[in-house]
Amino acid sequence: MTAKDDVQFVDYECRDRIAVIALNRPDKLNAVSDEVVRQLMAAFRRFDGDPQVDVAVLCGRGRAFCSGADVHQRQLRSREEFERLGGPQGHGANAADLLFQSVHFKPVIAAVHGYVLGLGLGMMLDCDLIVAESGTRLQLTETSRGLGAAKHWAQFHFRGAGAFGDEVALTGRYFTAEEAHAANVINRLAPSGALMDTAMQLAREVAANPPLSVRATVRARRWYLDRYAKEAAFMQAPMRLYLTEDFQEAATAFKEKRKPRGFKGR
Repeated sequence: MTAKDDVQFVDYECRDRIAVIALNRPDKLNAVSDEVVRQLMAAFRRFDGDPQVDVAVLCGRGRAFCSGADVHQRQLRSREEFERLGGPQGHGANAADLLFQSVHFKPVIAAVHGYVLGLGLGMMLDCDLIVAESGTRLQLTETSRGLGAAKHWAQFHFRGAGAFGDEVALTGRYFTAEEAHAANVINRLAPSGALMDTAMQLAREVAANPPLSVRATVRARRWYLDRYAKEAAFMQAPMRLYLTEDFQEAATAFKEKRKPRGFKGR
């Protein structure tokens, strides 16, 4: 194990039957590397196995909830690596199944602020309830990056935001927490500076109920969401978009801090 592997990117704390799981890589706007995914899995499993905890709040330290995947690590691999791994993720670091593999029916509330981009948006949409701070900016970056947005599209539709989801999946544009709240994507819009207070209040309302009753509802919700999202992802998977020239150009342009030089459809 290297010194880098010892860095703690995810904080875990618990109080009054509520766990707070916080992404703690603020210098990278909480960009998700393979190690961040593994640490998140460990934190979720700790939450899942703790009989003293009923609800978790997932948040991010610093100026953003999550700026998405760590492009330099996960999207600039060699073609051989992509083919061997079956995508941008490393072994044991598939964020697509992060919540569903690690938490068995305890509710998770996303508390988001600043920027919520790409993979971070997907994590938010997987959570059972969502609280967003006023002024938060969100983006489905997979569209412009050339990776396709099938799973996110399904997540929007599952939340009852079909027309809005169609638009952001096809344009890849930024949208605000206010827009998301109006479109029924998020549950509560928190005033500036009151994100965690609002999220913890919602968590307390959930935790006040019999836990098995709550988990029965979460179980049904997650089963249907997982099925719906995986069916959409299955439709996209044969295209192996992570091997295309357009994806390579988009990732390289991001690294070089320039606009893509044009996409070729191959």
